[in-house]
Amino acid sequence: MRLTRREFCQSTAFVALATALGLSTLPALTEPAQAQAAVSETELMAPTALPDMAIGDPKASVTVIEYASMTCPHCAHFSETTFPEIKKKYVDTGKVRFIFREFPLDNLAAAVFMLARCNAETNSDKYFAFIDTMFRQQRTWAVEKPLEPLLTISKQAGFTQETFNACLSNQKVLDGIEAMRQRAVDKFKVQSTPSFFINGKLYTGSLSVEDMSKIIDPLIKS
Repeated sequence: MRLTRREFCQSTAFVALATALGLSTLPALTEPAQAQAAVSETELMAPTALPDMAIGDPKASVTVIEYASMTCPHCAHFSETTFPEIKKKYVDTGKVRFIFREFPLDNLAAAVFMLARCNAETNSDKYFAFIDTMFRQQRTWAVEKPLEPLLTISKQAGFTQETFNACLSNQKVLDGIEAMRQRAVDKFKVQSTPSFFINGKLYTGSLSVEDMSKIIDPLIKS
């Protein structure tokens, strides 16, 4: 899924939500000044303001990094149809390390990522569970008036009205998400979601289990 600058700046659903909570919205993406060199795995794995949310063996021979947006239907499709099988086949067996990174294409997506970060803190299992729930219920909250459905779903994950408001007012978390998104644009030339780096090579689109298996299998060390 792609979002133009004009569409990004006209994302009104979260602007209303942000105004109600006193939250600064995300700035528009800035394009890299010039073409970037090939992505190195070392650079991809460099620490950022927010810790990576990852599952799987850190010593796995294959690392998959997904850049996704919570309001992206293709990302939701991947999460619901492909990811469970990839997790079962490769992550749970120690063959793949899977890292999920925030790349919000609009401010509503950023809000959901903020809630996921607040819910999980440093617990990646809680983070992935929240992300999975939000993708599955995307049509419920990705609407013109998102506040009520977001709060309802968040309460099911343990939020109260107070912690919900506090999370969405946390500028530090928003700044960390924005920094991750902008770094992906500047350093790694990410332009759409979902985008995947598999051992440093970029693939785009909602890959099927078969698509990913064809890429991953030759990379696995026997």
